Amino acid sequence: QVQLVESGGGLVQPGGSLRLSCSASGFVRSIYSMGWYRQAPGKEREWVATVIGGRNTYYAESAEGRFTISSNSAKKEVYLQMNSLKPDDTAVYYCNLKRIKGDEGSWGQGTQVTVSS
Repeated sequence: QVQLVESGGGLVQPGGSLRLSCSASGFVRSIYSMGWYRQAPGKEREWVATVIGGRNTYYAESAEGRFTISSNSAKKEVYLQMNSLKPDDTAVYYCNLKRIKGDEGSWGQGTQVTVSS
């Protein structure tokens, strides 16, 4: 059983920044990938960014150039630095951990990010 806890969400003005963190605990012998997804009101959950093997990073087009994903394998943590935030970035952000490729993985409870003036 893997538990994921996200933190760092909040209210920020357009153009501002936030840093999300996710910490994994429980039976985590190895990690294939950790990533971030988000779900805006009335929309389906969408992928934001993933780090594989602690080194290779991938971004959705909406995140490219503004968000940076990083991880600390020893601490079993993943982070999402979000800059130049826009109102369209408003969503609940979820952390995902996959122990093997292709696995749906485990999910956290989410952290709310609201971008508004």
